[in-house]
Amino acid sequence: MAPYTRQNKVLPLMTQDELKLAVAQAAVEYILPKLNIDTIVGVGTGSTANFFIDELIKHRHLFDGTVASSEASAERLKKGGVNVYDLNSVDNITVYIDGADESNEYLHLIKGGGAALTREKIVTACSDEFICIADQSKLVDVLGDFPLPIEVIPMARSYVARELVKLGGDPVYREGVVTDNGNHILDVYNLKIVNPVKLEADINAIVGVVTNGLFAARNADVLLLATPNGVKKLTAK
Repeated sequence: MAPYTRQNKVLPLMTQDELKLAVAQAAVEYILPKLNIDTIVGVGTGSTANFFIDELIKHRHLFDGTVASSEASAERLKKGGVNVYDLNSVDNITVYIDGADESNEYLHLIKGGGAALTREKIVTACSDEFICIADQSKLVDVLGDFPLPIEVIPMARSYVARELVKLGGDPVYREGVVTDNGNHILDVYNLKIVNPVKLEADINAIVGVVTNGLFAARNADVLLLATPNGVKKLTAK
């Protein structure tokens, strides 16, 4: 593995897991001042979120509990001794932390690689602040290299796929995947998303779509981005 230089020192490149751990630790440090005995923390889904969960568990005595965006995250939190509440039973989520599959400089995101996009979008909508955590490979100029996930009602899958073709995409059924809501996922390839807010609305208007993986109408407030030179904090332009 080739080295990189920093301040005239030669250091080894960090692995992706090391980057994920670094940004998870930075996210915990970022939210610690916001925590008190009444705080509810929203927790996302995926490999980077798992690192965050493991770090958050160490501070479980500082806050009331969590709302999780997937059954998998809920189970991980419970095993760590963290309270997990149903969203309908809480009044407010102070902060939501989750990863992303892509982000642009405006902190518009593509999410849903783990098929939890609908619950992630709901928890995001209920949170005062949304902090996205990712490694530097996820920051792109134009969204769309990562296929855009769409959660669909099963009986509408073929119809929705035909409508997505009209929007310029190539939808592929994610076989063998059923969401926590009992629905299917279409992954849409070959999109160059120059207007994420409009495309998010256009796709959501297709009958049979539950939601899509564009988080643009409600983008992230802060992006913590792990790099070999440390974790950078970005805010939307």
